[in-house]
Order: sequence, then C-alpha cells, then structure tokens
Amino acid sequence: MTSNIFTGTIPALMTPCRADRSPDFKALVTKGRELIQAGMSAVVYCGSMGDWPLLTDEQRMEGVERLVEAGIPVIAGTGAQNSQRAAALAGHAKRVGAKGLMIIPRVLSRGSSIAAQQAHFSAILDAAVDLPSVIYNSPHYGFETRADLFFQLRAKYRHLIGFKEFGGAKSLSYAAEHITGQSPDITLMVGVDTQVFHGFVNCGARGAITGIGNVLPKEVLHLVSLCESAAKGDAEARRRALELDGALAILSSFDEGVDLVLYYKHLMTLEGNPEYAMHFNASDALSASQKHYAETQLKAFKAWYAGWRQAER
Repeated sequence: MTSNIFTGTIPALMTPCRADRSPDFKALVTKGRELIQAGMSAVVYCGSMGDWPLLTDEQRMEGVERLVEAGIPVIAGTGAQNSQRAAALAGHAKRVGAKGLMIIPRVLSRGSSIAAQQAHFSAILDAAVDLPSVIYNSPHYGFETRADLFFQLRAKYRHLIGFKEFGGAKSLSYAAEHITGQSPDITLMVGVDTQVFHGFVNCGARGAITGIGNVLPKEVLHLVSLCESAAKGDAEARRRALELDGALAILSSFDEGVDLVLYYKHLMTLEGNPEYAMHFNASDALSASQKHYAETQLKAFKAWYAGWRQAER
C-alpha cells in the first residue's frame, strides 16, 4: 500500500445487484478483495460507478463499512442531494475507518454559484477533518472547480490534498498548470480512462481512478506502470504505453458516456462475474447492438493484448 491513498491505480467499484435488485454487499467485498490482490492500491465506493443516486444513504454507508471491515482501503464518494446528506456520508466514512473522501460539487440546486459550492465543499470537509480528501472535478456535474476556489478551501482544510479531474485533456492540463503544479503536496488524479497517458506523462498525475480496470485489472495496471516509467523519461515505455492506451481506447471511452455502468457491468459478466448482470432499475439495459459492440471490442482487445505480450517476449 502507498502512504498517499490517492496514488496508484484505484477502481471505482460498481455495486453488484441481487435478483430482487438490492445491493449484494458480499459480492462487493469479494470483488474489492480481488482487485486489491491484483495490485490495485485502493477502491472507490460509492461514486457514479457505484450507482450512488440509486442507493439509499444507509445502503451506501453499509457498503463502505463492509469494505472497511474486510481490510480494504476505501475512498468514499460523497455525492448527495444536499450538503447535509453529503456531510453525513463524509462523517460516517471517517468514523468507520475509510481512508479518504472523493468530493463532488453540489448538484441539482445553485450548481453554478461559486459561493454555494464553497459552502458545500466546506460542509463536507468540516464533517471529516483530517481525512484525506480530493475534489472531483467534472463538467458533467455542471460546475468546474478552478484554482482560486481550490486554494481558498485548502487554506482552511489541509486535508484537501488532491484533485481528481474527469474532464478531457484540456482540463487535466489546466489542473496541472494551475492547481497541482503549485505544490508537490497536492496530488493530481486522472479520473477518466481515456486520459491515463496524458495525465501521467504530460500532467504529472500520481493516481488513476478507473472504470475499465474493474474488468481488465491486469491490463490497466500494466498501462499505468508503463505511463509511470514514461513520465520518468523511458522512451521504450512511452512507445508501449501509447500502443496499449490506443488499443484500450474504445473500452476506455465507455467511461465517458451516460451508459458507463451498464457497459462495464455487461463486460464484467462476460469476464465471469454473474453478480453484475442485474441493475437496480429494471429498465436500465444496453440495447442488443450496444451489447454486440461491447463484446466485439472486448474480444478484439484481448486478442490484440495476447499477441502484443507474446511479441514482447
């Protein structure tokens, strides 16, 4: 394990679903253990990948508790309908032994108000003082946290130690230039699978939160390792990282769309995890053509990767 919970490769766990469409926490813990044993440094629960809007606060808290009790290093998501609920989730995460917080902006009301967002972030950070935290920046939430707000918060909350960027290459470059570049104590995390190479090699990222890494942990860990070496100037690692990143591009792109959980759960079932076949909403399903596309892409990537690795030897 690393001393900074926000370094390394960290899968955003999905929530397995029982036949009655309730969370399967036993399966959640089993998958968390498997991913840590595969080499992941921690797990995130419950972010967008964990279907946080579809779970009750009590269910989310139980998931965090179960993972902590199993000895799995957990970063808890704090997405919620209001700041009070988000703060309650943060306080609970600290009490039960989570290792970090991932804090998204206020959603649904006054989302574009900087003052409202500052109050929202502050309420969550106040509720879990000293628990290492990152702000999760994503244009999909309707608010982009800029450097001035980040450093206003950090001046008061020293446990705000990093920035997870879900935007594209331009957003990552902004974060590196104006936020994490200001101090070696601030960690940049790549928050979208399509930007792993750019984040590590060009922007100095030290961690990646991954969706496709749930499905292909070995391959994603390999990519991050190559990117880390490339960032240090290894030309061969850079070449191979670009090759692997390109081969993963379509599977990684599912992370950017509204059906990301549906895609990755389907890929998980293809990889022998039947507990991911169900969704909390019965109407949530990929179309037949989407399933075919995902299956074709997974098969093509696995064939390519096997040949690529063989050629390396």
